[in-house]
Amino acid sequence: MRLFFPLLTLAVSAALLLAQAADTAVKPLRVLIVAGGCCHEYDKQHLVLKEGIESRINAIVDVAYNPDKTTKATFEIYKAKDWAKDFDVIIHDECSADVTDHAYVAAILDAHKAGKPAINLHCAMHSYRWGNFREPVKAGADNSGWYEMLGLQSTGHGPQQPIAITFTDKTHPITQGLENWTTINEELYNNVQVLTGKPLASGVQIVPPKAKKGETLPPDAKATEATSVVAWTNEYGPNKTKIFSTTIGHNTATVGDARYLDLITRGILWTTGHINENGKAQPGYGK
Repeated sequence: MRLFFPLLTLAVSAALLLAQAADTAVKPLRVLIVAGGCCHEYDKQHLVLKEGIESRINAIVDVAYNPDKTTKATFEIYKAKDWAKDFDVIIHDECSADVTDHAYVAAILDAHKAGKPAINLHCAMHSYRWGNFREPVKAGADNSGWYEMLGLQSTGHGPQQPIAITFTDKTHPITQGLENWTTINEELYNNVQVLTGKPLASGVQIVPPKAKKGETLPPDAKATEATSVVAWTNEYGPNKTKIFSTTIGHNTATVGDARYLDLITRGILWTTGHINENGKAQPGYGK
C-alpha cells in the first residue's frame, strides 16, 4: 500500500507530460499547390513536387489541379471566400497568361497582401497579365499587381538550352550550402525589370544563332550569352509577406531534380518562418 501512492503520482506525472508533449507537438506545414494551364506537364509535375516536398520536410501537400492546357485555365479554389485560410503557404505553379479578370486576380493577391506566403514557379511569372505588359510596369498601375507580388517583371524566354545557375547571395538561409549547377535544356526567362525582389541566383544561357524566317545564317554567325535573375525573394504588401520565386522548372526532369526540390523546399521553410540562419529546418520540420 505504501508503494501505491508514489506509483500513482508517477503515473499522473507521466500522463501530464505526455499531454503537454502532445499540446506542443509540431504540426505539419499545410502546403497548397495550384497547378495547370498551358505548355507544361502539370499532370506529372504536381505529383513530383508533392512527393519531393513531403519527403524533405514535415508537410502535408494538397493540390488544386486543373487539366485545362490553355492559357485561360482558372481554378475554382480562388473563387471561394477565404480560399487560403487552411494553408501555411501557396505554391503558384499555373500558366494562365490570358486570364485577365481583374476581380479574380485581385482575390488571389488579397490573400498574399493579408500575409499568406507564396512560392512562384516558372510560368507563374507569365500569368495574369494584361495591358502593355511587355513594357516596364509602373508601381500602382492597373497591370502591375501580379508583378508587384512577384517582385520582378518577366515577359518571355529564349530557347531550351542548358542554364548555368550561380547562387549570387550565398548568405541567405534559402541558398546557404547549395551548390551552383547547370540544368538540362531549360527556358531562361528574361528580366524586364527587378522591382522589389532580392536576387538569390542568376542564370547564364548560351543561345545558338538563329536565322530569321526566309533567311540563312551567315557563316560567321555566333552564339550569344543571355543572363537573368532566376531565383529571388520579395516582401509584398503592408504585411511584408514573404515571397520566393524561381523561373526554373519548365521540364519535368528539372522539377524532379534533387537540387531543384531542395531549393523549393528551402523556399517553403523561409516563407513560413521555419528555417534558421544557416539554412537548416527548425526542430520538427526537417526530415
